[in-house]
Amino acid sequence: MRDTSQPVKATCHCGAVELRVALTDGFATARRCDCSYCRRRGAPAVSAPLDGLEIVKGREKLTLYQFGTNTAQHHFCSVCGIYMFHRRRSDPSQYGVNLYAIEGAEPKELEPVGWVDGVNHPSDAGTAS
Repeated sequence: MRDTSQPVKATCHCGAVELRVALTDGFATARRCDCSYCRRRGAPAVSAPLDGLEIVKGREKLTLYQFGTNTAQHHFCSVCGIYMFHRRRSDPSQYGVNLYAIEGAEPKELEPVGWVDGVNHPSDAGTAS
């Protein structure tokens, strides 16, 4: 398994987008969300602070998707469609980064990945988190 104490490299499938990411706590923050969007996307995410993500290549190839409260900002490669990262609705001071886009991340070694309750998100109920 990859050493995540140093910034990691994340790429989309076609290589048009490359990120350098300083993870908050390595792969320990890995989780999936069951909100209406993330359950369809399926990719688990790991945490990074806003200043811990650098787009090394392909900024112009990233496309943005937002819905609902428009707090979360989901970024994808416009060429191959791979989800790369999102600004979190649960904590807008963090990014969630596609765990399996990270070089050296081995899905078989990292499963099972836990789940968070995105269906009952406090923003949807009008209450503070």
